[in-house]
Amino acid sequence: MKKIMPIVLWLLSQAAIADGNVSPIKIPDKVKAECAACHMAYQPGFLPKASWEKIMGSLDKHYGVDASLDPQSVKEISQWLTQYAGTYKRVSEVPPNNRITESSWFIRKHRKISDQTWKNPKVKSKSNCMACHAGADKGNYDDDFVRVPQ
Repeated sequence: MKKIMPIVLWLLSQAAIADGNVSPIKIPDKVKAECAACHMAYQPGFLPKASWEKIMGSLDKHYGVDASLDPQSVKEISQWLTQYAGTYKRVSEVPPNNRITESSWFIRKHRKISDQTWKNPKVKSKSNCMACHAGADKGNYDDDFVRVPQ
């Protein structure tokens, strides 16, 4: 039974990913404190390991702001991000600028969203997952729970 359980868990996680969800994982307190202080703590599975390594290696130029951290925090957060980085097919390529919103899977998944919706003050930007996916912070991106602000 112990040998089968990891396989069953992996299969369940792949089914969840295929449904638009990412495996809910516990977000370490360090990530909550350092990353989620400015933006949602994105699920590591949205980007490949190479993207997270580049992002964590250039925090002094983190999308226009200096998000530098002490070396121990960088180490801890980097380990968590790369450990749970996306490895499945749709996340296998490094997106332009290491941005989730520029990855091919994100663009394909949101192709029907109008420019007007993205400009809605309640949405603000493509990186504001919580505007439409109320459960995004828990890894729930299921289409059945999407509520686009009007």
